[in-house]
Amino acid sequence: QVHLVESGGGLVQPGGSLRLSCAASGIWFNIRPMGWYRQAPGKQRELVARISSGGMTKYGDSVKGRFTISRDNANNTVYLQMNSLKPEDTAVYYCNAEAVVGVPNEYWGQGTQVTVSS
Repeated sequence: QVHLVESGGGLVQPGGSLRLSCAASGIWFNIRPMGWYRQAPGKQRELVARISSGGMTKYGDSVKGRFTISRDNANNTVYLQMNSLKPEDTAVYYCNAEAVVGVPNEYWGQGTQVTVSS
């Protein structure tokens, strides 16, 4: 199985930056698409960014041009660089490891709080 631990959240001023990390344990990390999702109070969980096993990325419209997802397969880690942060980015951010054929289980981290406020 896979265990995911997020880190790097905290309080930041509008316009500031944070870099989130998701450290994965277990096997088959390299073949799983990985994603970052977020959920604000009273709202649905939404996709922030996704990266395939081959490094192809996609982003939610609200973060495109400001956030960058990357992965370091040698260290079983996925990152989310967040720049030009806005108050509406405030949410709990979750790391996700997608299921793939032959490795069927999906995994989620515990979440890390990001608060953007002056």
